[in-house]
Amino acid sequence: MRHVLGLLTGLVVTAVLLLGAGWATRKAGATLFLPDADPSVAWPESGPSTWVALAAMAGIGLVVGLVVAGRVSPLATFVPSMVLLAWSVVYALDARRALALAPHDPASPEALLQAGRGMGLLLTTGIYTLLGVLLFLPALMPSRWTSRPRDEEEYADPDDRVY
Repeated sequence: MRHVLGLLTGLVVTAVLLLGAGWATRKAGATLFLPDADPSVAWPESGPSTWVALAAMAGIGLVVGLVVAGRVSPLATFVPSMVLLAWSVVYALDARRALALAPHDPASPEALLQAGRGMGLLLTTGIYTLLGVLLFLPALMPSRWTSRPRDEEEYADPDDRVY
């Protein structure tokens, strides 16, 4: 049961990392600068949308930190790590095909389009690769695959207590 819950948690963390981080990256105004471009032209104005994006990033960081550090099934970190690392490998082999996997249909809602653009930015800059490796490391720990040792006193009969 613990691993089923870990698998479901892993699917949620994957969605949060892909869609949430992508949306927050674009909402914060992050753009990919060319080496010879003038960054002062593209700097966004800070305002309420920047604060919302930063709060979303902090929430995403909190969720990832709890999943990495917590005593959850290793599937909770293994599933998103495999998705992120697999997408990074596809990007290394064929960048155009990898970027086509992000949502880019003009008929999609604007928030999903922004998430897709942010996902492309996080993929091309290697952030998803770094997160994939970070999330893969807890799955390597053998202690995470076994259940927590139980105390003998948990199963003791309450009538056998010594007073």
